[in-house]
Amino acid sequence: MKHLFFILLLVPLGLAKAQAQQTTPTKTPVELKAGRMQAQVKPAANRPDVPPQFPGGAAGLNQFFQQNLKYPEAAGVKQISGHVVMTFTVEADGHLTNPSVVQPLSPECDTEALRVMGQMPAWKPATRKGQPVPIQVRLPVPFGVSEGLEVEQGKSKFE
Repeated sequence: MKHLFFILLLVPLGLAKAQAQQTTPTKTPVELKAGRMQAQVKPAANRPDVPPQFPGGAAGLNQFFQQNLKYPEAAGVKQISGHVVMTFTVEADGHLTNPSVVQPLSPECDTEALRVMGQMPAWKPATRKGQPVPIQVRLPVPFGVSEGLEVEQGKSKFE
Protein backbone atom coordinates (compact mmCIF):
# COMPACT_ATOMS: atom_id res chain seq x y z
CA MET A 1 0.00 0.00 0.00
CA LYS A 2 2.88 2.33 0.82
CA HIS A 3 4.32 1.70 -2.65
CA LEU A 4 1.07 2.58 -4.34
CA PHE A 5 0.81 5.80 -2.34
CA PHE A 6 4.42 6.67 -3.20
CA ILE A 7 3.84 5.96 -6.92
CA LEU A 8 0.68 8.09 -7.00
CA LEU A 9 2.61 10.92 -5.35
CA LEU A 10 5.51 10.82 -7.86
CA VAL A 11 3.46 10.53 -11.07
CA PRO A 12 1.90 14.05 -10.87
CA LEU A 13 5.29 15.55 -10.02
CA GLY A 14 6.87 13.87 -13.05
CA LEU A 15 4.10 15.11 -15.38
CA ALA A 16 4.42 18.68 -14.13
CA LYS A 17 8.17 18.61 -14.70
CA ALA A 18 7.75 17.19 -18.24
CA GLN A 19 5.24 19.94 -19.11
CA ALA A 20 7.60 22.63 -17.82
CA GLN A 21 10.38 21.30 -20.07
CA GLN A 22 8.14 21.24 -23.17
CA THR A 23 7.18 24.92 -23.04
CA THR A 24 9.32 26.96 -25.40
CA PRO A 25 9.91 30.67 -25.16
CA THR A 26 7.47 32.57 -27.35
CA LYS A 27 8.87 34.46 -30.33
CA THR A 28 7.94 38.07 -30.75
CA PRO A 29 5.77 38.54 -33.84
CA VAL A 30 7.25 40.18 -36.92
CA GLU A 31 5.78 43.64 -37.37
CA LEU A 32 4.96 44.49 -40.99
CA LYS A 33 5.25 48.17 -41.77
CA ALA A 34 3.54 49.79 -44.74
CA GLY A 35 5.88 50.79 -47.56
CA ARG A 36 8.75 48.58 -46.42
CA MET A 37 9.74 45.26 -47.90
CA GLN A 38 10.21 42.48 -45.38
CA ALA A 39 12.74 39.72 -45.82
CA GLN A 40 11.08 36.39 -46.48
CA VAL A 41 11.88 33.42 -44.27
CA LYS A 42 12.10 31.16 -47.33
CA PRO A 43 12.25 33.37 -50.45
CA ALA A 44 11.41 31.80 -53.79
CA ALA A 45 14.54 30.87 -55.72
CA ASN A 46 13.26 32.36 -58.98
CA ARG A 47 11.83 35.65 -57.69
CA PRO A 48 14.02 38.49 -58.98
CA ASP A 49 14.91 41.68 -57.16
CA VAL A 50 15.12 43.53 -60.50
CA PRO A 51 12.89 42.46 -63.44
CA PRO A 52 14.27 41.89 -66.95
CA GLN A 53 14.13 44.86 -69.30
CA PHE A 54 14.11 45.35 -73.05
CA PRO A 55 16.98 47.61 -74.22
CA GLY A 56 15.48 51.10 -74.19
CA GLY A 57 12.58 50.15 -71.90
CA ALA A 58 8.94 50.33 -72.97
CA ALA A 59 9.68 53.04 -75.54
CA GLY A 60 12.38 50.87 -77.13
CA LEU A 61 10.03 47.89 -77.22
CA ASN A 62 7.32 50.00 -78.88
CA GLN A 63 9.81 51.21 -81.48
CA PHE A 64 11.03 47.64 -82.09
CA PHE A 65 7.47 46.45 -82.76
CA GLN A 66 6.74 49.38 -85.08
CA GLN A 67 9.89 48.70 -87.12
CA ASN A 68 9.76 44.89 -87.28
CA LEU A 69 6.15 43.80 -86.96
CA LYS A 70 4.39 43.32 -90.29
CA TYR A 71 0.61 43.23 -90.17
CA PRO A 72 -0.41 40.07 -92.10
CA GLU A 73 -2.52 40.72 -95.23
CA ALA A 74 -4.97 37.94 -94.32
CA ALA A 75 -5.53 39.58 -90.94
CA GLY A 76 -6.03 42.93 -92.68
CA VAL A 77 -8.73 41.47 -94.92
CA LYS A 78 -10.52 40.06 -91.84
CA GLN A 79 -9.86 43.36 -89.96
CA ILE A 80 -8.35 41.53 -86.99
CA SER A 81 -6.85 43.64 -84.23
CA GLY A 82 -5.75 42.89 -80.71
CA HIS A 83 -2.81 41.26 -78.95
CA VAL A 84 -1.07 37.93 -79.27
CA VAL A 85 0.11 37.12 -75.75
CA MET A 86 3.50 35.44 -75.76
CA THR A 87 5.61 33.85 -73.06
CA PHE A 88 9.34 33.35 -73.25
CA THR A 89 12.29 32.98 -70.92
CA VAL A 90 14.88 35.71 -70.55
CA GLU A 91 17.98 33.69 -69.71
CA ALA A 92 20.76 34.85 -67.37
CA ASP A 93 22.76 36.06 -70.40
CA GLY A 94 19.75 38.06 -71.71
CA HIS A 95 18.89 35.87 -74.70
CA LEU A 96 15.30 34.76 -75.25
CA THR A 97 14.36 31.09 -75.28
CA ASN A 98 11.19 29.00 -75.42
CA PRO A 99 8.84 31.50 -77.10
CA SER A 100 5.26 30.31 -77.21
CA VAL A 101 1.79 31.72 -77.83
CA VAL A 102 -0.44 31.52 -74.76
CA GLN A 103 -3.31 33.66 -76.06
CA PRO A 104 -3.69 33.41 -79.84
CA LEU A 105 -5.35 36.02 -82.05
CA SER A 106 -5.28 34.37 -85.50
CA PRO A 107 -2.92 31.85 -87.10
CA GLU A 108 -1.33 34.58 -89.27
CA CYS A 109 -0.78 36.97 -86.35
CA ASP A 110 0.53 34.16 -84.13
CA THR A 111 3.10 33.19 -86.77
CA GLU A 112 4.18 36.83 -87.20
CA ALA A 113 4.53 37.25 -83.43
CA LEU A 114 6.79 34.18 -83.26
CA ARG A 115 8.87 35.51 -86.18
CA VAL A 116 9.36 38.87 -84.46
CA MET A 117 10.31 37.15 -81.17
CA GLY A 118 13.09 35.40 -83.09
CA GLN A 119 14.48 38.79 -84.21
CA MET A 120 14.28 40.42 -80.77
CA PRO A 121 17.64 41.51 -79.32
CA ALA A 122 18.94 40.30 -75.98
CA TRP A 123 17.28 41.85 -72.92
CA LYS A 124 18.90 43.08 -69.74
CA PRO A 125 18.41 39.99 -67.52
CA ALA A 126 16.58 39.91 -64.21
CA THR A 127 18.78 39.89 -61.13
CA ARG A 128 18.44 38.35 -57.69
CA LYS A 129 20.91 39.49 -55.04
CA GLY A 130 23.01 41.03 -57.81
CA GLN A 131 23.25 37.80 -59.83
CA PRO A 132 21.47 37.40 -63.22
CA VAL A 133 18.72 34.77 -63.16
CA PRO A 134 16.50 33.30 -65.89
CA ILE A 135 12.84 34.26 -65.65
CA GLN A 136 9.70 33.69 -67.70
CA VAL A 137 8.06 36.80 -69.17
CA ARG A 138 4.53 37.29 -70.51
CA LEU A 139 4.35 39.92 -73.26
CA PRO A 140 1.46 41.13 -75.44
CA VAL A 141 2.41 41.66 -79.10
CA PRO A 142 0.10 44.31 -80.63
CA PHE A 143 -1.70 43.88 -83.95
CA GLY A 144 -4.16 46.37 -85.39
CA VAL A 145 -5.38 48.19 -88.47
CA SER A 146 -4.65 51.66 -87.07
CA GLU A 147 -1.41 53.58 -87.42
CA GLY A 148 0.83 54.32 -84.44
CA LEU A 149 -0.10 51.32 -82.34
CA GLU A 150 1.13 51.74 -78.76
CA VAL A 151 2.42 49.03 -76.45
CA GLU A 152 0.32 48.76 -73.31
CA GLN A 153 1.95 50.63 -70.43
CA GLY A 154 1.60 49.25 -66.93
CA LYS A 155 3.10 46.92 -64.43
CA SER A 156 5.33 44.12 -65.65
CA LYS A 157 3.82 40.68 -65.36
CA PHE A 158 6.07 37.81 -64.36
CA GLU A 159 5.26 34.16 -63.80
